[in-house]
Amino acid sequence: MVQKLEKDSFVYAMSKENKPALKVRAGEQVVMDTYDCFENQIQSEEETFSSIDWERINPATGPVYVEGAQAGDILQVRIDGIELGERGVMATGPKLGVMGHRIDEFKIKMIEIKENELVFDDRIKLPLQPMIGVIGVAPENEAVSCGTPGAHGGNMDTKLITTGATLYFPIFQEGGLFSLGDVHAAMGDGEVCVSGVEIPAKVMVTLDVIKGYSIDYPYIENTAGAASLVSRESLDEAADLAVEKMIDLLQPQTDLTLAEFTMLMSAAGEVQISQIVDPLKTARFFVPRKILDGYGLKLFRK
Repeated sequence: MVQKLEKDSFVYAMSKENKPALKVRAGEQVVMDTYDCFENQIQSEEETFSSIDWERINPATGPVYVEGAQAGDILQVRIDGIELGERGVMATGPKLGVMGHRIDEFKIKMIEIKENELVFDDRIKLPLQPMIGVIGVAPENEAVSCGTPGAHGGNMDTKLITTGATLYFPIFQEGGLFSLGDVHAAMGDGEVCVSGVEIPAKVMVTLDVIKGYSIDYPYIENTAGAASLVSRESLDEAADLAVEKMIDLLQPQTDLTLAEFTMLMSAAGEVQISQIVDPLKTARFFVPRKILDGYGLKLFRK
């Protein structure tokens, strides 16, 4: 049975105080309807900065309570599908994104989808690359705005979070209290203007619980490989810790010394940037499938 959760059940912050909008059994599928990151407020390029309610940003549909999920377990989230709306929107302006110190006026761009491509203008069409910007569980302590990433997930803005990927989150609260939103039709690494192609969507996920393992940051796995996802105040901190977390997870599964495994990661692993425009920066360390399979390395299995 597939459960459904409409977009009018949402939160602006991930918190242990949020009441569950839906309860599911471990292993069940859920279709989650989402607003775009502006809560669908922007309907034309004539909108102004002051016409947008900036308190209504990054709504995440949820939370979903997963039966049997306890603090210290892992929430496994398989992304089974992303169905995009008909039109996306981008925005940037003063004090927004990397170039905000040089941009003088707030600018909106509506982006149509035609024949499975994004029409940026009359010269450039971009491929659809659906991905989820905000996804995670209730944090361990105080509430965290859906605009901010952290150990619980949140606004990680990582383009690997797409159909076919499986994410693993540390569970801090009973039931996990899982939410998602901020879907993009496309987004480059960094999300440098402070928005991807923001779009409403329906996302199908399968939620499961893994016991016997504990983690303190999210991980992601797909057919190409696996990555650790870390958000910190600086990109340097995030990148360094992402490397360390992945090495600590995988090296004990091998007969290689720490030095040897670190050399292997230096030869084959990839430090990648997810986003550099949120309150915390997010980096990932990616290990190719060839390395995982060659050494029989696993992330987590039930």
